[in-house]
Amino acid sequence: MNKAAFSLDHYFFSKVKMDLSDVQSKNDVNISFLPSGVFDNETSKFYLSLIFKAKYKNKRTNFIEIDCKATYKFSQIISLDEIPPFFFVNCIAIIFPYVRAYISTVSLQANVSPIVLPTMNLTDLAEPLKKNTVSK
Repeated sequence: MNKAAFSLDHYFFSKVKMDLSDVQSKNDVNISFLPSGVFDNETSKFYLSLIFKAKYKNKRTNFIEIDCKATYKFSQIISLDEIPPFFFVNCIAIIFPYVRAYISTVSLQANVSPIVLPTMNLTDLAEPLKKNTVSK
């Protein structure tokens, strides 16, 4: 059996900002994801930052912003150019259940109706992640 090309090494939530002082209908919410990454050539590790933002349609500012940091390690990749295209889709798909659960838990603990993200197709985030990735 071949060894996996990459694996999730570690993740944590580095920033959580919530302002629930003006709770509105969940039907009036716009959500967005902002992915970015850094590939470390020396360690063959990829550092993903996935920022989740939600705002009410009639507001300018986000009522929630969460930044998840995830570290993936590669078994044989030594440069950013060698990373296979499927990685950019899959690294987000791997971390998404943790982000989804965290958002639900944090909003539930605030004693408001929890924000429950549906299962989502995050394929469209692969290209922005690729464009927002640098090597160090």
